[in-house]
Amino acid sequence: MTLIPPVTMMDFFRKSEGVWLTQRTVHHFDTVADESGESKLHVQVVTADDDRIQQVCEPQGIDPAIAAGGASFMWQPHEANQAPNPDQAAVLVDVPDDETGRSGKLLRNQGYVEKIPVVSRYWFGQDGILTIDTEYETNQGQERCWFMTDDFRVRVSTIRMLNGIYLMTYCSERRCVSATDLAAMIEHNLSRAT
Repeated sequence: MTLIPPVTMMDFFRKSEGVWLTQRTVHHFDTVADESGESKLHVQVVTADDDRIQQVCEPQGIDPAIAAGGASFMWQPHEANQAPNPDQAAVLVDVPDDETGRSGKLLRNQGYVEKIPVVSRYWFGQDGILTIDTEYETNQGQERCWFMTDDFRVRVSTIRMLNGIYLMTYCSERRCVSATDLAAMIEHNLSRAT
């Protein structure tokens, strides 16, 4: 089966929906402790008529009517048995530049690096790689993400602080199979064996 990479942010959000096991390698260029490890990322598509779209757009002075929709991102430690805290979710809103949806603004209610509302610029290359550039108050970030298969993707990010210190992160993410999907796959394989 041939991979069809997403070329709009909403396609990217839909393709990302679900739970992902993230294996993260972090390289600090100073003496900060190693933050490498594993976590789970929960992604849920947010429709354009969801109240959260308006809540993210209005403080940024953006008309919610031009938003295409968005997504909610929640993180939890890999070993955690409890559900992730929805109050800690970041909500991202897609405001495309034009009808192609290949570039635009990405509004977040809170940034990854600085926990403040932020507006990023994004674009999709011809190769399907998503690039997101973010200017925070005290640093700059760039994240690139692409799907290797429908169930495996890669994210690479860099952060440059005002004092020149860099942070680089490499994440490989594998889609987690839900208990319902796993039961359906087992049933399907059992039916093939009989």
